[in-house]
Amino acid sequence: MESKNIGDTLEKVVPEAEDFLPLNGTDYVELYVGNAKQAAHFYKTAFGFQSLAYSGLETGVTDRVSYVLAQDKIRLVLTTPLGPGGEINKHLNDHGDGVKVIALWVDDAYKSYEETTSRGAKSYMEPKTISDENGEVRLSGIHTYGETVHIFVERKNYKGLFMPGFVEWKSNYNPEPVGLKFIDHMVGNVGWGEMNDWVEFYAKVMGFAQLISFDDKDISTEYTALMSKVMSNGNGRIKFPINEPAEGKRKSQIEEYIDFYKGAGVQHVAIATDNIIETITKLNERGVEFLYVPESYYDTVLDRVGEIDEELEPLKKLGILIDRDDEGYLLQLFTKPVEDRPTLFFEIIQRKGAKSFGKGNFQALFEAIEREQESRGTL
Repeated sequence: MESKNIGDTLEKVVPEAEDFLPLNGTDYVELYVGNAKQAAHFYKTAFGFQSLAYSGLETGVTDRVSYVLAQDKIRLVLTTPLGPGGEINKHLNDHGDGVKVIALWVDDAYKSYEETTSRGAKSYMEPKTISDENGEVRLSGIHTYGETVHIFVERKNYKGLFMPGFVEWKSNYNPEPVGLKFIDHMVGNVGWGEMNDWVEFYAKVMGFAQLISFDDKDISTEYTALMSKVMSNGNGRIKFPINEPAEGKRKSQIEEYIDFYKGAGVQHVAIATDNIIETITKLNERGVEFLYVPESYYDTVLDRVGEIDEELEPLKKLGILIDRDDEGYLLQLFTKPVEDRPTLFFEIIQRKGAKSFGKGNFQALFEAIEREQESRGTL
């Protein structure tokens, strides 16, 4: 697998992936939430996102309101219904707050729709063009696992803040960013025996290739297990690990997620930083809660991963995990669920050359999650 530096990210060229669906990156992630105004305040306060754009009654939209937040290359859209009934309310009733849309930035939204639907994707949004004084945005969309969808966004002829229908969201309250740079990967949880079906979907319908797979021998503890395969597009900018449960003595975190989310969905969003110690320190100060890893993890971690640039003590103090592969090492830490249902959470990751996903940390991570499950009575 060849590597090359493009911009400020280390991208992987995946030769097995087909290029009929070129993807430039993640355009935005949209969550359906029960109260977008309050959720926006949380993501600004806790995670350092900045006010960007708004759509609602003041812009002529009568059925929903959406707040758009940004931090570096990340755009987060929070959407709430303005009345009873309809798709958004059903989504909230079934799933609670969660990711509905993973929007992908493309050069041609119409062609992306044709390429994917001709290969078997179910249509979510037929191609359409929306415009205002700043130009036009072309959109289309397809269904994927659960009720999650991909919207293809073509914005090369648009100069506005976000897209037509949105206005600038001005706010006097804008806490400083915490150093979040871009979305590294997004993980989907699917039901028993469904992982390979969705691996095949991403391979056949979207031209992705499988980067790596983990089975229950790799990801297991005394009590629980899961299996996972990581799918990537050709330039490596989009990576989607897909998890399914595996047999264990007790209920795994994937089963717990599916029970509370009522089906397949996005388990976590991994966000990159250039300085994880600074980022986690700021997130801690703002009240973000992270999984706890026992101090004994650090007794032998350097024997496993070798020399690193950072001092071990600050990593130990913050609970940051370390792993190494053939290309380098990575630093990572996982939040507790950010909803009352034990579903969606975030990963903060800093890559120092490594292209893997922290296999050496699976044991410690899963035991930490099991401690949380036990406190909830769901293990």
